[in-house]
Amino acid sequence: MIATDATGLTGTTPLVALVGPTATGKTALAVALAERLRDITRCAAVAADSRQIYRLMDIATAKPTPAERAALPHALVDVVWPDESYTLAQYQADAQAAIAALSGDGTLPLLVGGTGLYIRAVVDGLAIPTVAPQPALRAELEAEAATRGAVALHQRLATLDPTAAAQIAATNVRRVIRALEVCLVTGRPFSEQQGARPTPYRTLLLGLNMDRAVLYARADARIDGMLAAGVVEETAGLVARGYDWRLPSMSSLGYREIGAHLRGELSLAEAVERFKLATHRYIRRQLTWFRPDTRITWLDAALPLDALAKQAEALVRGWVATGGPLP
Repeated sequence: MIATDATGLTGTTPLVALVGPTATGKTALAVALAERLRDITRCAAVAADSRQIYRLMDIATAKPTPAERAALPHALVDVVWPDESYTLAQYQADAQAAIAALSGDGTLPLLVGGTGLYIRAVVDGLAIPTVAPQPALRAELEAEAATRGAVALHQRLATLDPTAAAQIAATNVRRVIRALEVCLVTGRPFSEQQGARPTPYRTLLLGLNMDRAVLYARADARIDGMLAAGVVEETAGLVARGYDWRLPSMSSLGYREIGAHLRGELSLAEAVERFKLATHRYIRRQLTWFRPDTRITWLDAALPLDALAKQAEALVRGWVATGGPLP
């Protein structure tokens, strides 16, 4: 259902969200869609990607290119340095502020990305537990994950909060630790402290997807392009700047696998193969996140960009016609 404000009325701030798994071409569609809508509104993107927030990490995160950013301004890209913390609550507040500023300036915000939790935090006003980071407890849980394994840590969460454990993959150690942190500090399940809150947004959700095998092949080709663009050198440069392998940012897809190669643990071919397989798993997790949301209108990302943008344009124009004025 569309979020409502505190009075129970449908939100009035227009927001278009372009979501879906990695490598489906969300950024390219956002740029093309903005061009097609120029006669009725200006557009700007608000990124919803938990890895594009990091400065210096450009290639493996598939950040918008300089040309794409010139064609369509992007907020919430290059927000923090790789060794800085950036919480979901911070993202939510920053995205809400960016959307408000764009709308106030007469610009239609396009929320673009594949991080499902970021999308929900904005579109559904996700209630986020206010427990501050607990460095000592996090260090203890990280040590437990290192010694007993990520699965054992996930099982501990399942004991305290089965609902949260069902929603968080065991491989996502950072989120497992956060959920445990909230459970242990508050004495209440992490899942009970979440939920939707009223938002001011009138949201159109458009999703991109394609045949799974074709999407895997596209993702693999993109990784080959990242190698040609210098992802190995970029990863080595991060370490040369003093960024530790154990940082959460360095566990990102690509940097983790290329890091294992740079440390001599894998050949480059083995690292690339792991990068590709991990990306396939990530795509499956993203689809598991987005598929239950019946508000999403799905588009075939395998279509030529012009045809895809034409479809998206028609949906946006129809949504505008039935929902009231743009900013």
